[in-house]
Amino acid sequence: MEPSCVQFLENKTVLVTGASGFLAKVFVERVLRLQPKVRRLYLLVRASDNKAAKQRLHSEVFEKDLFRVLRKNVGDERLNALISEKVVPIPGDISLNNMGVIRDSNFLQDMMQEIDIIVNSAATTRFDERYYIYLISYVCGERSGLILEKPFAMGETLNGKNKVDIDAEMLLVEQKLKQLKKLGYSEEETKQAMKDLGLKRAKLYGWPNTYVFTKAMGEMLLGYCRESMPIVIIRPTIITSTFSDPFPGWIEGIKTIDSVIVSFRKGLLKCFLVDDMAVCDLIPVDMVANAMIVTAAEHSRESGSHTIYHVGSSYQNPVMYKQIYEILNRFFLASPLLGRNGLPIVPNVKIFPTMARFRVYTSLRYKLPLQILRLLRLIFPSQLGEKYEVHNRRFNIAMRMVKLYRPYVIFKGIFDDRNLERLRIKNEGTGIDKLIDSIKCIDWEDYFMNIHIRGLITHVLEK
Repeated sequence: MEPSCVQFLENKTVLVTGASGFLAKVFVERVLRLQPKVRRLYLLVRASDNKAAKQRLHSEVFEKDLFRVLRKNVGDERLNALISEKVVPIPGDISLNNMGVIRDSNFLQDMMQEIDIIVNSAATTRFDERYYIYLISYVCGERSGLILEKPFAMGETLNGKNKVDIDAEMLLVEQKLKQLKKLGYSEEETKQAMKDLGLKRAKLYGWPNTYVFTKAMGEMLLGYCRESMPIVIIRPTIITSTFSDPFPGWIEGIKTIDSVIVSFRKGLLKCFLVDDMAVCDLIPVDMVANAMIVTAAEHSRESGSHTIYHVGSSYQNPVMYKQIYEILNRFFLASPLLGRNGLPIVPNVKIFPTMARFRVYTSLRYKLPLQILRLLRLIFPSQLGEKYEVHNRRFNIAMRMVKLYRPYVIFKGIFDDRNLERLRIKNEGTGIDKLIDSIKCIDWEDYFMNIHIRGLITHVLEK
């Protein structure tokens, strides 16, 4: 007997926004493989028209190696027929009114009346009580201690000093864009100015960057506008390659932790800011997709419910940065990348737990010598020009990564994930518990050594 959450998907219509994204395509593959009797999947992607949307979905989603198990199980012909029958490509843009859907208004109205579940959506459109919304979000800020599964109230901030007025923030953005246009800013200059404004506004309210600030505002809007609509908000932590489904190690692109792994492998990373005793909160992508399906079925009949699920590992199965560093060392000592000279690259990274110590070291070890080398290059350009460029590029790579990861590598928070654990225990023996395996089942050393790093090399670096 199939689990009730799989039965739940039968004859359901699902709208997935950002359908070409990493998590979204894993979710789509999971739905089609678990429940081919799903009624319809509306997949929204940025595209100029229907033809372009269809082409993009085929090249960026269905032709990926991610679908090889499903393709093997049902065959090419049956899979193509299933996609043709169940999948409706939608060109649009979630940031625009009516999600930027460029088809006629009757189509949009009919589509919204048909939809049962909306995945990965901000509250840009009003829905009646028949629809369930997910917002995939990571809104921790830089809090420490145990972070509870608690929804954001409208206007709530992390620092408690100010109140967020979302309408005012939107008006500020509009006014800034008009000002920049009037001043004749180029597209690139406008983009940078808006990034600076977003970061300034995020930090004003206690968020470390614009990404998590806008996610938090999305959560606020969903909670405020939900009325009798059931809402589940999934807050995944750092998403990594698949643990087991459809097969171990599938990943696409360089994800959060992977840029560090790649630089480590190439010997480009010589020093890094990280509290090696801090917990690195990771979660494989297939576990997140499974949580989305199971929680949808669990809360679908709860009118007006508003439930938060942290999907991570820090509470039940923590792995420290120190452990990851040791694992990376062992892996790349055993399987090193060969340099241009044909010799193995041996990683040698110095770790600093505070920003003050990191700045002192990098100033003395790299910044000052680089400044001297830059002056000498003016005198001996042919001998020292290339050497300066190589070392300057490596230094800038390290600085960019430190700036990007600083809020997380010294993060002291632990994400309470008891809601999902309660749901798993409640459904033990029903088949649902197999879809939401306890995070405790992951042996992190085995996962990194035999799944994640090898998957990264196979599906991204050597592709």
